[in-house]
Amino acid sequence: MMRDKTILLSHGSGGSLMHGLIKGLLIKKLGNPILEELADSASINYKDRLAFSTDSFVVSPLFFPGGDIGKLAVCGTVNDLVMSGSFPEYLSLSFIVEEGLQLKILKKVVDSIASEAKKARVKIVTGDFKVVERGAADRLFINTSGIGRILKGVRLSYKNIRPQDKVIITGNIGEHGLAVLTKRKELDLGFKINSDCASLNNMLIPLLKSVGGIKFMRDPTRGGLATTLNEIVMSTGLGLNIFEENIPVTEKVRSACELLGIDPLYIANEGKAVIVVEKGSARRVLSLLKKHPLGKRSAQIGTFTSAPRKRVILKTIIGT
Repeated sequence: MMRDKTILLSHGSGGSLMHGLIKGLLIKKLGNPILEELADSASINYKDRLAFSTDSFVVSPLFFPGGDIGKLAVCGTVNDLVMSGSFPEYLSLSFIVEEGLQLKILKKVVDSIASEAKKARVKIVTGDFKVVERGAADRLFINTSGIGRILKGVRLSYKNIRPQDKVIITGNIGEHGLAVLTKRKELDLGFKINSDCASLNNMLIPLLKSVGGIKFMRDPTRGGLATTLNEIVMSTGLGLNIFEENIPVTEKVRSACELLGIDPLYIANEGKAVIVVEKGSARRVLSLLKKHPLGKRSAQIGTFTSAPRKRVILKTIIGT
C-alpha cells in the first residue's frame, strides 16, 4: 500500500489492499487498544449519562487556511458533544474516497485527524473505509460519530432559558466561512483570513464544572450566528435583543464581507460557541472565558426578552 500513489477501487474491496491501508495508515496513526480490535463495533463500558452525535463533512476545498477536512471532522464532532454538556471521549471515523485520490492527500488528512484528536483528548475507536468510482464523490467525504459523558449535574436545554438571561459569543465571528469561500473561489482579497476551526472542550468543560447558571450552548456553524439565534428563539418562544457594537468581528472579516456583499452574521463558524447564561453568572463566565486562548474575544451580545416573541432584534451601531 505504501508504494501506491493513488487510491484504487480495490482499496475499498475488503481485500489485502484495504487491510494494508487500514493497518499501514489508519491504525498506525490513530491506534489505541479499542481501535486495534478492529471489531464491527467498539465495546465501551459506561454507567453515566451519554451524549451521542454524528456528522458528515463534505467541505471543498479539502484544505483551507487554518484547517482541512480532517481537522474539521474532529472539531465539529467534539464541539457538538460539548454543546450538550458532555466530555467527548470516543469517535468513529468513516471515509468515502473517490478513486484516483492521491494517497499523499489521504495521509495528510489522517495526520491532521490524529493531531486534532490528540489535542482534544479523544480516541478514534471504530471506523469504515469505502472507495467509489471516479465522479461519484468530490475526492473525499468523512463521516464521524461521537460519544461523550455528560457532566454530573449539567442539563443544558433551550427549555431552561428565561427572560433576562444573557447571550455570550466566545470570539470573533465569520472567519471559517470566509477562509473556505475565498480558497474555494480562489479570491485573493489580501486579508489572509484563517478558519477558526478548533475543538472547544478544553475551554468549555472546565467552565461548566466551575460556574453555575449556564443554561444552553450551541455552536453557530452553518447559517452563522444569526441563524443560530433565530433557531433558539423559535424553540423558546422568547424574544432576543442583540447589540451590534458588542459582536466581535475583525476588521479583516468586516472588510472582506463588504467587498463580497455578505453579512458576517450569517457566515459559518467552527471554533465558537453561543452560551446562554443567567444574568447573575454572566460576568463570571466572561472572566473565565477571556483567560483561555480561544476565548480572549468573548463578549456578551444580547438579552432574552418576553416580547416580541420568537424574534431576534438587532440594535445597530447607528441606533436603529
